[in-house]
Amino acid sequence: WDPIGFTADGDLLAFKRRRCVELKHGRICMLATMGYITPEVVGKFPGFLAPSLGLKFADIPNGLAAVSKVPALGWAQMVAYAAYCELSGPTTRAANTSDYADIRPGDYGFKVLTSSDPAELTKKLNAEIANGRLAMMAILGMFFQDGLTGSAWGDWALYTASPLRAFEGELGVQAPVG
Repeated sequence: WDPIGFTADGDLLAFKRRRCVELKHGRICMLATMGYITPEVVGKFPGFLAPSLGLKFADIPNGLAAVSKVPALGWAQMVAYAAYCELSGPTTRAANTSDYADIRPGDYGFKVLTSSDPAELTKKLNAEIANGRLAMMAILGMFFQDGLTGSAWGDWALYTASPLRAFEGELGVQAPVG
């Protein structure tokens, strides 16, 4: 499925680069989606996030509201970890497709999805691509929902200025059934 025609030229290395980037972003978004959901469902770690500041994990709100509450050193740790992840993978130059000639998309030196059956392996790898695409849409949706309502879980009653409410008071509009 390629509605914009990115692969119409048949350039295999450009396709491999795009697939590598898609898998990487999909994996990041799967982790981000779980990171957004987990504190809501399971709760937060007990104890202190920053003992010297007296800041507990429970003091950090979920979602986008946490951005302004995490201390600067915490952000420095996250940036350092992201840099480590970026630099420890295959060395490629930005948008240089020739660097992707010897790289298998998604291969970062350890195997998570394996199978001795080629059909089963293909099924697992295709599921990873599909789940990654879904996670990319999911995390964007949660960000927008959180930005509009203050909650990623969509209490639309908090967002009364929604354009989706434009016709609520008009004749013929009924409340949801069920």
